[in-house]
Amino acid sequence: MYVADSRGTPAPAVTPEPQAVAPGIRPGRRAALAPTVLALGTVSLITDVSSEMVTAVLPLYLVAGLGLSPLGFGLLDGIYNGISALVRLTGGHLGDRLGRHKALAGLGYGLSALCKPLLLLVHTLPAIGAVLALDRTGKGLRTAPRDALISLAAAPEDRGRAFGVHRAMDTAGALIGPILAFLILRGAADGYDAVFTVSACVAALGVLVLVLFVPGRRTEPSPGAEPVSLRAAFGLLGRRDLRRISLCALLLGLCTVSDAFVFLLLQRATGIADRWFALLPLGTAAAFFLLALPLGRLADRIGRWRVFLGGHLALLLAYGLLLAGGHHPALPYAVLLLHGGFYAATDGVLMAAAAGAVPEEHRGGGLALVQTGQALARFAASLGFGAAWTVWGPRPALAVAAVLLAVAAAACARLRPADATAAEAAAGARAD
Repeated sequence: MYVADSRGTPAPAVTPEPQAVAPGIRPGRRAALAPTVLALGTVSLITDVSSEMVTAVLPLYLVAGLGLSPLGFGLLDGIYNGISALVRLTGGHLGDRLGRHKALAGLGYGLSALCKPLLLLVHTLPAIGAVLALDRTGKGLRTAPRDALISLAAAPEDRGRAFGVHRAMDTAGALIGPILAFLILRGAADGYDAVFTVSACVAALGVLVLVLFVPGRRTEPSPGAEPVSLRAAFGLLGRRDLRRISLCALLLGLCTVSDAFVFLLLQRATGIADRWFALLPLGTAAAFFLLALPLGRLADRIGRWRVFLGGHLALLLAYGLLLAGGHHPALPYAVLLLHGGFYAATDGVLMAAAAGAVPEEHRGGGLALVQTGQALARFAASLGFGAAWTVWGPRPALAVAAVLLAVAAAACARLRPADATAAEAAAGARAD
C-alpha cells in the first residue's frame, strides 16, 4: 500500500507562468505539499537517524579510538563524503533511463543499510575505507533519484518549500541520531559496537518504509524529448544556467571544510570534553531543522541564488569565529547555529535552483551533475584540509580555507545564472 494518493498520475509539468495556481486552490493560498514529498521525508528522517548515529561517533572513534592521524582521518572523511560522487551520475542516469527513480533510490538505501553491521568487523584503515566507500556508493545511488522524485512532485514555484520540508524532516533524524549515539555510548559496555548495531536496525526500517509508502510510478519521457543517454546527460552542461550553477557548486565545495573537521576544531577551540563530542552535530542539526523550511520559503520569494550565497557567508562567519577562538560560553552555540544555517540555505535550495534548469526527462541526471561536482570538490577539500592540518596546524589551515571561501563566494556572486537577476526581481515584485 501507499500513503501517497497520487500514484499513477503523471509528474507535474513545468508551468510557463510562475504564478500559475493549481486547480482547486484559491488564489493567495499555497497548495498542500505532495504526499510523495512527505513520504520521502519520513524515509530520510529514519535513515538519517541511522547515518548520524555513526557520523556522530566516527571522528572520535577513528582519531581517539584507532589512533589515526589527521591526514589519515582526512582520507577516510573524504571517502565518506566524496566517494558517492563516482556513482551519483549512474543513479541519476539510470533513474531517468528506466523511468524508475524509486527503484534506484531503494537500491541505494538498501546498500547503505547493509554496510552498517560491517563496521563491527573492521578495525584497519583499508577495511574501514572500503566499508565507508560502499556505504557512500549507496548514498550516491539514491540521492539524485530521490531529489528528482521531490522536484517532479512539487510545483515549480514551490520547489524551495518542498525541498525545505524534506530537508527539515531529514534533519530531524540528524537530531535524534546523535542523541541515541550519546545515550548508547554512556550506557553500553561496548559503546561503539552497540551504536553500529542499533544503526543497522534503524537503517533497515527506513528501507521498509520506502518500499511500502513511497509510490513507484514510472516516469515517461515527454513527446519529442531527446532520448535519455549519458551523452544527453552531459550535454545538459551546454545549458548556460545549469553550467553556471554546477561551476559555482564546485568552486564553493572546494572551500568547504567538512563537518567532522569543524567539530574537531570547535572542540579544540572550546575545550569540550570527549564525552560531549557526539552531541556537537546535534547543534548543527537543530539549526538546520529550524531554518530549512523558512529559508526554503524565503528562496521561493526573493530568489534562490541570493539565499544560496547567503548560506556560504554564514559559513564564512563561522570560520571567523573559530579562528578568533577564546572560551566565551556563547562560541559553540554561535558556530553551530551558523553551521546549520549554512546547510539550511544551501542544501535543498541548490537542488530547487538546479531543477528549474533541467527538463523533466533528464531531471535525475541533471541534478546528479550538480551533486557530483559538489561532492568531488568536497572530497578534494577534505583531503586538502587534512594535509594542511598535518603540515601547518589547524588554525593556519582554517585561515586558508576562509580566504578561499571568501574569494569563491565573490566570484560566484558575479557568476550567477543568467536568469537569476530577472527571477529575483520578479520574486521581489511578488513580495511587494
